[in-house]
This record gives sequence, structure tokens and C-alpha cells, in this order.
Amino acid sequence: MSHPPPAKDSAEIRAALLERREIALLDVREEDPHAQAHPLFAANLPLSRLELDACTRLPRRDVPIVTLDNGEGYARRAALRLLEMGYTDVAVLKNGISGWRAAGGQLFRDVNVPSKAFGELVAHTRHTPALAAEEVRALLEDAGADAIVLDVRRFDEYHTMSIPTAISVPGAELALRTPELAPRPETRVIVNCAGRTRSIIGAQSLINAGLPNPVFALRNGTIGWTLAALALDHGQNRRSGPVCEATRKTAAARAARLAERAGVKRTSLAAIAPWQNQNGRTTYFFDVREPQEYTAAHLPGFRDVPGGQLVQETEMNAPVRGARIVLFDDDGVRANMTASWLAQMDWDVHVLTLLEGSDEWRAALREHGPWQAPLPALPALAAKNLVTPATLALWLNLPPAPSATTTASASSAVVVDLTTSANYRDGHIPGAHFALRAQLAQIFPRLPKAARYVLTCKSSLLARFAHAELAARAAKSQVFVLEGGTDAWRAAGLPLERDEYHFASPPQDRYRRPYEGTDNSKEAMQAYLDWEFGLVAQLEKDGTHHFRVL
Repeated sequence: MSHPPPAKDSAEIRAALLERREIALLDVREEDPHAQAHPLFAANLPLSRLELDACTRLPRRDVPIVTLDNGEGYARRAALRLLEMGYTDVAVLKNGISGWRAAGGQLFRDVNVPSKAFGELVAHTRHTPALAAEEVRALLEDAGADAIVLDVRRFDEYHTMSIPTAISVPGAELALRTPELAPRPETRVIVNCAGRTRSIIGAQSLINAGLPNPVFALRNGTIGWTLAALALDHGQNRRSGPVCEATRKTAAARAARLAERAGVKRTSLAAIAPWQNQNGRTTYFFDVREPQEYTAAHLPGFRDVPGGQLVQETEMNAPVRGARIVLFDDDGVRANMTASWLAQMDWDVHVLTLLEGSDEWRAALREHGPWQAPLPALPALAAKNLVTPATLALWLNLPPAPSATTTASASSAVVVDLTTSANYRDGHIPGAHFALRAQLAQIFPRLPKAARYVLTCKSSLLARFAHAELAARAAKSQVFVLEGGTDAWRAAGLPLERDEYHFASPPQDRYRRPYEGTDNSKEAMQAYLDWEFGLVAQLEKDGTHHFRVL
């Protein structure tokens, strides 16, 4: 496609947001530059991974899309690629980030900003009760105190570091599981996350649902605990157990009443059938149960996004602002609790209701296994453009796996790894160069000269989409894709490298969050908290959110 995509100015984007029209404002830079400055509702969808993520996150092909960058040229390239993929209403934000700023638009730092700003608005409006780290520590050390700490992050985050005695209860599970973890109404319930948002939303969820216990957020989460010079636990596995039927029914009734107050709508399998065709209206279908429940059995067309994370990362899972969202669970609690928050964030949200124990219920959950992301047509690759792990090992003068047989002669090759920087650090083919797919043109002149270039990633799916780009640059060399990617290399028992890194691109695909991990500086943690405290004022200046707090 030779003609350039049209440009839209900031005023047009702002008008769409104010009028609640559907729009997907996509920041197509990598995550780290995105986190430095972007408009409130700009969702990060990097050009590097566009083909892998677009069909899932932009399910309607005629949805209005506007791409943006900061003058790097990625926005135009992304717009053209989306048009090639069949999207029909694609434009570029005129003058990108600088144009938005010049027009008086607010620019926000960090990631998942709509959810974090909303959380701060909830705390500001409802004065959500909170305890400082020192107060919680005193309770935990007092043998006579009746208190329990519940960690609402993902389990892997909890396992990395946690408050002493804390039990892992991911966000949407709170209203379902807390009544059995704290059956005495006198028991103080303290909810924590790494920073502020999920603690606030979790604590306020229990208060909104009418739990009789005194409920508090741990002020500033594990960051606050660390800044108070208190020790964290590591590697814990405390989780809640099964919930009895009486507890479930009580929790479901509470959640349903709360969802009704928030304006959540009800729907049925028959009603959503035409919505799944995505004609004229974008609809997202989310199963908000835990991943293992989804894998065991789920509804066709529903994607697994646990409810707590959906509230925390709404713009990443549903980048089309103004879209419709349908939620499902099998207990009547988690979907209603999640929906109550999404409705307050101005989403048109519906909870799918099935008749429990009916034939409809048994027949509906007919798919199994993890979510399979829809993809555009895979680029056709001739057999001569594919290389097996065993053959590549010979090209790199490495010993092949014990069972491998090949007649290829030893030669040289340069491996270009398009995986995430986290995967690359976890183990890569010896000598492989880490590269961001969107930067192939810039980094190619810096790669060693070779007769053969081999593209890989974790599965080689992304490598397939990048083959033509690299082949066009390396016209005098052969360009291959590693069959099965680095996963196949690993499975073949071939050596991996972890200590010596060759970064052809800077690892900008991941923004270092001040609240994750255990080695962040206290200055970075405090700066993050200071930023969160200022979000309510910045929301007011922006003025496009339509948030309301019950």
C-alpha cells in the first residue's frame, strides 16, 4: 500500500473520548518508551508484536484505530500493517506525542495508568481505610490481635515477595474467599499488593460487598513495607482452600446487589451470539476465573483474564475505549465484583448468566486448554528457508543433540533472537543477538556480516513474520527461520547461554516497574508513590475519563 494513512489531530481523539465513541488509541512503541509519556487511554501495542496481538485486542476489523509514536516512524508503519491485515479505519496521530502535548493534552507516566488513576480516585472519594506498615507489623506481632493479611496480586508476584503471614487471594477472589478465611466478624482484614491500586480496589471491594469485618488496605503495599525497613517473606505458597456452598451463595448475593448498584447489565448465551460476530460494535469476552479453571473447561470465544488483573490492566486487555465487555464465572461472585468496577470506569459491562446445574450450563463449557490467540495468515515459507536445531548447531560449530543426525557441513551463521528480553536473559542460543523486530532495519548494519542469518524467538512465530523484512535487508545472504524456535532448541538438549548478552537493540520491550522484584532502589519506590498521589489532579486536568465512584 503506497498511499500514507490519514492523520487525526488531538482534538478529534479527545472528541471521540468525550462522546464515548469507540476508539483504539495505540502507542506502538515498546513498553519502556510508552511508560515515559503517553495519553491517558493510549494502550501499548508495540509494532514489534503487532501481528501476534492485534487480532485478540482489536477483534472488530472496522473499529476506529489511531496509532501514535514520538516521531520514530513506527506509527505510520503500524498503520500500514494494520491496513494490510484487513483493518479498514486506521489513522496516525498527527505529530504524535509532541502534537498531543502542544495541544494541551495531559501525558501520563508508567503503565496501566487508567486503572491506577481510577484506584486513586476511589481512595480519594471513599477514603478507603488504610493501615501503615508499622501498624500492621504491630498487629502481626501481637498474639492477642485478630487480624489476617490477604495478598491480592497474581500468585507469582506473591511467591516472589510477600508480607509475613499473608495468604494469596488474587483480587477477584476476595469477596468469594474472605468469608471463610475470616469467619469472625471481629477479624481485621488487611489487603495488600505491591503498591497502592490493587490494595485499594481489594479493600474497597470487601467494603462495597458488605463484608461485616473491619477492612483496611496496607498503605503503599510491599513498597511501604520496604520503605519502613521491614523484612519481606520470599517463596511462600499460602493459598485459600475450597469454599463451601453456603459461603458461595452468600457472597454471590452480595456481589449481585453491588453489581446492580453499579449499573451492570445481565446477558445470556442467546443474546451474545450475534455480538461474537463483531458487527458494528466491539465486544470483549472475558472469563475472570483463575487460569487453571479456564484450562479445565471454558466457553468458546472467551479469553482468560482473572478479574483482579482485568481491573488492574483494563486498557491492555480492552484497548478499544467505549467497547462492550462481557464477563463470565461459574460462581456468581467474581464476574459481578469485577463488573462493578468496570462499570464505575465507564465500561458497558455485562455479566453472562447461565442456569446452574442445567443442560445449558453443562453444554456451554465445552472447550478446554489455554487461550489460542487468533492470528493473521502466517507468511508462507519455503522448506529451504527453514533450519532445524541440529543443523543450526553444526553451523555454529556446536555439538548436536545426541539423537540428531544431519549431513550439513559446518559453517557460520548469525542468530537474531526476536523474543522478549526476559526470555532472552532466561536462556538463548549461544552468540544470538537480541533484537526488537521493529528495529531490524536500524540494527542490521551493526550485525556481524555472515552468509547465513537465522531468525528465532521462543516459538519462531514472530520470526516467521519478520523473515521477509530481514531477507530484504540481507539480500546477499541466506535468511532462515529456526523450526520451533528456541523452545525446540532447548527441547533438543542443545546448549543455552545466559551470561553473555549481545544486545543489538536496547531491551526497551519491558518497563522496569518500581514495585516489582526485590532489588529496586528506595528512591525509585518513593518516586512511584509520589507519582500515584498526583494522579487524581492529573485526571481532573485530562477530563476525558467519565469515571464515577459508588
